[in-house]
Amino acid sequence: MKRIYIGNDHTAIEMKNAIKKHLIENGYEVVDVGNNDGNSCNYANIGITLAEAVVADKDSKGIALCGTGIGISIAANKVQGARAGLVYEVQTAELTRQHNNANILATGARLIAVDKAILLVDTFLNTEFEGGRHHERVGTLDEYNK
Repeated sequence: MKRIYIGNDHTAIEMKNAIKKHLIENGYEVVDVGNNDGNSCNYANIGITLAEAVVADKDSKGIALCGTGIGISIAANKVQGARAGLVYEVQTAELTRQHNNANILATGARLIAVDKAILLVDTFLNTEFEGGRHHERVGTLDEYNK
């Protein structure tokens, strides 16, 4: 069973809960590191916590949600070894895995519908890294962080 870490700020509780339910129904173990009480919170702290968990758990993936996905993806990408891809379309969810070997999907609860977010998550989780010419490019990113 694959482990998925999911983190969200106060704007994305509904989306997080729907994604979480969908993942559990599909056999994933989901670890929730996000906001559940709806009180305003700091997306940066959640993004960093999520990314640290994903990087420490090598076979896992992460889902980062805030109003736009921008802030939480920037925060997650501060963690060495995290590669958070901000996606709004199926093609970008696919390409962030195929070309960038992203281990975290980020998206925005204020910008896309919950059903679309679930489709993006499924696409992300079911797409493999292509390697090849992309391996060197991802390696450059990893080396820079060291």
